[in-house]
Amino acid sequence: MKITIIGTGYVGLVTGACLAELGNDVFCLDLDEKKIAMLNSGGIPIHEPGLAEIVSRNRAIGRLRFSTDIEASVAHGQIQFIAVGTPPDEDGSADLQYVLAAARNIGKYMTDFKVIVDKSTVPVGTADRVSAAIQAELAARTPTAEALAFSVVSNPEFLKEGAAVEDFMRPDRIVIGCDDSSEGQQARTLMTQLYAPFNRNHERTYWMDVRSAEFTKYAANAMLATRISFMNELANLADKVGADIEAVRHGIGSDPRIGHSFLYAGCGYGGSCFPKDVQALERTARGYGQELLILRAVEQVNNNQKHVLGNKIVARFGEDLSGKHFALWGLAFKPNTDDMREASSRVLLRELLDRGASVAVHDPVAMAEAKRVLELDFATTPDVLARLHFCETQMAALQGADALAIVTEWKTYRSPDFELVRQHLKAPVIFDGRNLYEPTVMSEIGFEYYGIGRSVLTRK
Repeated sequence: MKITIIGTGYVGLVTGACLAELGNDVFCLDLDEKKIAMLNSGGIPIHEPGLAEIVSRNRAIGRLRFSTDIEASVAHGQIQFIAVGTPPDEDGSADLQYVLAAARNIGKYMTDFKVIVDKSTVPVGTADRVSAAIQAELAARTPTAEALAFSVVSNPEFLKEGAAVEDFMRPDRIVIGCDDSSEGQQARTLMTQLYAPFNRNHERTYWMDVRSAEFTKYAANAMLATRISFMNELANLADKVGADIEAVRHGIGSDPRIGHSFLYAGCGYGGSCFPKDVQALERTARGYGQELLILRAVEQVNNNQKHVLGNKIVARFGEDLSGKHFALWGLAFKPNTDDMREASSRVLLRELLDRGASVAVHDPVAMAEAKRVLELDFATTPDVLARLHFCETQMAALQGADALAIVTEWKTYRSPDFELVRQHLKAPVIFDGRNLYEPTVMSEIGFEYYGIGRSVLTRK
């Protein structure tokens, strides 16, 4: 099938590459000329395991192409995926300017039936706005163009950064929302054909109306964010009452009604999805005169949680950290990505640097992106930025540090040479924001260890 992907960001690039891998002829459009030049020269603008190989293989055989030519992109695919960014607006709502611009371009150039697929995460009711934008462009052309048929479908993505290729190729569910018009039924036929390879073992597609599909994406992310904040709040209480949140996690996760996923206490969630989607769903509710009290609390708990590690460091070393030097392992908001959006590391670094400390940092993948983002974060305070040092190896970051803080649970940090860690640190002190290590073991080998919700266990 001929497919057009509008937007080569995280969702668009993964979607386009994976659909090409399945044998489709995929045209990826982006208006960023530098990004398209990078993709056409063999580069990849994001870090995602397995993606570079798929892009390279399918670009080489001609099943995947990248262009800035809008008219050609509309002409190419009978199915047009809109996968552009929907960043949060000032009031927390999703900014749909790029989605609606893509819709207008489709209306401006389409000459035959099109299925327009909202792949971007968009508020309930966006399909109606996309349809109206296309119809307005068609009406502005000719009476013949105004009569052109199309159908707008909602097909939200459920991709985890760091496992997006696997998630796309082996989905646990495919959600598609379409209407019951003749155009909608035609769209359903085409979408059924497109996703047929994923349904051979068993049916994974959940058909519903468009608004329910749009809502499903937000509801899923809101539920996962809620589980994380719930466990983080319990972890903070566990520190006070003398319980071990890891034992609690195992105890409640064994209940099949609860399960083990997304029950890990830590220093807060980040990334491009959970923070903005929780805000957008809250904003949607307020537009209908409803307050989502649970989600408001989820957001507040998460914002507070990003300060927990810094609070532990201040409690140990004092309010004034001038002259103190810390090592920080992990900058990306989660492992297997270089995404720094809403990363907990940014909050901790701000707190340490503003209190006068210097910090040496390491991340296996995100160093280049972190430099770019942190230079923007501290653009108005270059003297503060001068106390931030980027290290090529995780051990180099430890040299002479008063303590180590761990923010991202990369595999390379899970089993370090602790004797070497001790030798590099000024003092054997670890603040573990992801509970990678067992406190009793750390105490036995001579480390002063601070986890999240694990204060019941003995420290040196």
